[in-house]
Amino acid sequence: MGLWNFVKNAGKSLIGSAEASEAPPEDALRKEVEDLGLNADGLEISVDGDKVTVSGNAVDQETREKVILAVGNVEGVASVEDNAKSGDGADPAGFHTVKKGESLWKIAEEHLGNGSKYTEIFEANRPMLSDPDKIYPGQMLRIPGSKA
Repeated sequence: MGLWNFVKNAGKSLIGSAEASEAPPEDALRKEVEDLGLNADGLEISVDGDKVTVSGNAVDQETREKVILAVGNVEGVASVEDNAKSGDGADPAGFHTVKKGESLWKIAEEHLGNGSKYTEIFEANRPMLSDPDKIYPGQMLRIPGSKA
């Protein structure tokens, strides 16, 4: 639980787009989570300005973290308040905000001690990442096995 800070001007454009402008921002975010194939059963998503709140009971820790990242890595979202719980008892992953010029290889070297472990980071961020070469500055990533 806590407050997660994101880069407000980075991420996928959902809120405020012509397509999403007719629907409440909560609906656009729920649709994004659903489109990613994440199981958000038991979770509520609410929006207040540039702050999103996720509450309820997630199916597991990994899904909880992925839902938070999915809604936080959206343009216009500055923070996500995590009021959700998960009952699986899994340890939380570490997190990293991508800086200009970084690659998954470089991030894996920093956090996992070996660049060739970049595939572990890629898999930990599926389905939000579709290609290991498509990351952007300001994006927050899950780092498995790290408390970063």
